[in-house]
Amino acid sequence: MKLGLYIARRFAFKQRSASKPTFIIIVAVIGIAVGTAALILTLSIVKGFADSVEQKLISFSAHIQIRYPDDRLFQEHRQDLARIAQHSDVSTAAPFLEKSFVLRSRSGANVYRSKPVIIKGITIKQRQLFLNKFLRQGSPVRNENSEFIQLYAGQSLSENLGLKVGQKVMLVGLGKNSSDTKLVFGNKNIVDLLSSLDLEVGVICGIYDTGLQEGFDEFVVITDLKQMQAQCSPMMISGYDVNVHHLNKLQNTVQELITALGSPFYGYTVFQRYANLFEWLKLQKNIMPLLIVTITIVAVFNIISTILVLIIEKTREIGMLSALGLEPGKISSLFMAQAFLIAMSGIVSGNILALSLSVFELRFHLITLPEKSYFIKYVPLLIDPVDYAAVSIVVMILTLLFAFIPARIAASLKPGTALGT
Repeated sequence: MKLGLYIARRFAFKQRSASKPTFIIIVAVIGIAVGTAALILTLSIVKGFADSVEQKLISFSAHIQIRYPDDRLFQEHRQDLARIAQHSDVSTAAPFLEKSFVLRSRSGANVYRSKPVIIKGITIKQRQLFLNKFLRQGSPVRNENSEFIQLYAGQSLSENLGLKVGQKVMLVGLGKNSSDTKLVFGNKNIVDLLSSLDLEVGVICGIYDTGLQEGFDEFVVITDLKQMQAQCSPMMISGYDVNVHHLNKLQNTVQELITALGSPFYGYTVFQRYANLFEWLKLQKNIMPLLIVTITIVAVFNIISTILVLIIEKTREIGMLSALGLEPGKISSLFMAQAFLIAMSGIVSGNILALSLSVFELRFHLITLPEKSYFIKYVPLLIDPVDYAAVSIVVMILTLLFAFIPARIAASLKPGTALGT
């Protein structure tokens, strides 16, 4: 072992009793460990939260939706679907039909509840994929003999309206040839009003839960496309749901698809559809640098104060080394080596602490969140080795950088002054 590193280790970890090193060293190591762990956990939580919400949005919503302007219905054409499917980046494409209704349910003898909803009809394959992920009650298998529209309601909607599996509900919407204007201004009597409405009867076949109450579960009801077309709009669709292989090429893909389909088609991505949520996630990430800077400043002052205390504590030893002919540069390197050893101990301890807390939380989910506000039930943590390495390197560089000031102070002490104290 080199003499300088040996002396630095003795200075830093010299035992003052039978079992304890210098108290100030323990405090410094703990401070760096806590700061390192806090930085790592901050990155893990912010990245994990953003990744969890983003994946949840992407998992149930199509990456791209292609529609007509003003959300007009149009006839389904196989050649349009073929043009979409031929794109090299498209993984799946399927038609869907959406229509607004007021869902009315009976939850007691004379208790009726109503709520505006969007009934979305999707293909059998898409419905199976969705229900396999999110269905909580009921069966995903369609009853071919049922004369009613088979509906799958969100957990939030079912709680608000008191819906249960097997319950019949009424759907009240505008008729096929009606409009909002006619409904408000064009009806002269109650007969005209009722004739302009589209009344359907549905049955709740299942209840799903995506965790996104405000954006989906509260007002979207899933049903079968063919059954909805037969009841409401034969051969008509609202658009095409498209999923892609590469999300980073999403904007280019939607532009290419619209170019291939031509007017009057237009399309938008999941990031545009839920722009408010993705902006919220971006805001969460923007706060992260402030937290990192704050924790870093605390760690920097911690190491500076620790080295200064050590210099005061080791003043006589510094004088003796200077008197024995040790150069000022060597004395400075001793305290730099000291700072390195303290930082290394703190960084290793901080990494172990952060990893332990992350694994423990992922395993037992002790910290819960209100799902209606955060869209997830538990604190998400993303364990990324790159974050651990980056934080460790940054903390080490900053520690050595700011340890240079007290190290130069130690090197500037005169032997006579140091030994005279």
